[in-house]
Amino acid sequence: MSPKTLTAIDLFCGAGGLTEGLKQAGFNVLAGVEINKIAVETYKLNHPEVQCFDIDIKKLSSKEILESLNLKVGDLDLLAGCPPCQGFSSLRTRNKSISLDDERNDLIFEFLRLTESLMPKCVMLENVPALAKDERIEKVISKLKILGYFIDDTSLQVEDVSDYGVPQRRRRMILKASRIALLGNTEKAKEKLTVRKCFEHANLKPVGLSNDCLHDYEQKRSQKVKDIIHFIPKDGGSRIELPEHLILDCHKRNPKSFTDVYGRMKWDSVAPTITGGCNSPSKGRFLHPEEDRCITLREAALLQTFPKTYKFPKASQAAIALMIGNALPPEFIRRQAMTLKIHLSI
Repeated sequence: MSPKTLTAIDLFCGAGGLTEGLKQAGFNVLAGVEINKIAVETYKLNHPEVQCFDIDIKKLSSKEILESLNLKVGDLDLLAGCPPCQGFSSLRTRNKSISLDDERNDLIFEFLRLTESLMPKCVMLENVPALAKDERIEKVISKLKILGYFIDDTSLQVEDVSDYGVPQRRRRMILKASRIALLGNTEKAKEKLTVRKCFEHANLKPVGLSNDCLHDYEQKRSQKVKDIIHFIPKDGGSRIELPEHLILDCHKRNPKSFTDVYGRMKWDSVAPTITGGCNSPSKGRFLHPEEDRCITLREAALLQTFPKTYKFPKASQAAIALMIGNALPPEFIRRQAMTLKIHLSI
């Protein structure tokens, strides 16, 4: 007798990082929900068999989901998602009034609304660490308990994805709960994956020779910026090591602020958090460990653990960088989903 195929829905699916991880873990992703048009295009390019509701989630009813997917309440194995988290980002939460007033913060309750009406066997909610200390997550957990989900002190965790096979430092909050029983912890990787191992495994051709537009595009910089990049020491060097004549005026005024900008990655360490500014040296430690350039968009996607063949539409570099930076690392999700798969298969 063949094992049952487990079903999942991905809310706020973006470019598809969560869906990719779920599929790699063996889940049949039935649908995704996403409002951003470029993200929807990316999602459909890579997951054409998955129904994508390209609609404001606040206007999507559980009835429409159930009827479109031929499901009944309680049939779905996993409802997963990452509500837009910019409102909880570390930069925004420095200003409490901005953070509290950001309407995106309340999209977590759309996840809860659909959980209540679909009653999946398991839920997995992912977000930035700041949400773990916000009253909204307390309300979500309280409601989940009322709905019959088993939750204890280990259900909500703040994890570093580098502990789970992702070659990148990235702290994320993850909440997993089941209506069947308490869930166990997800096993961590035995060793961390470095930038060197990530790039070697991908075996990318030199920039300009790969026939991959995400890897071959020209990086246009001013001569001053080119000189700065050239003088940053290889393999982890920083702008604080620049000669005086190359230090930017803004850095002279604030030498201890944002010291990672114009920094190089280290070959034998994990990468810094890949953000939407990953294609710009002025946005973080995004210089290649050795070559005088920023990492390419393909290299950024690899550091997020997207497959080498993952497709992105014709769009601006900034738009693609933003999608990559906002995505969930598929390998992190795959490992978390394997815990759920084992749980649901017992």
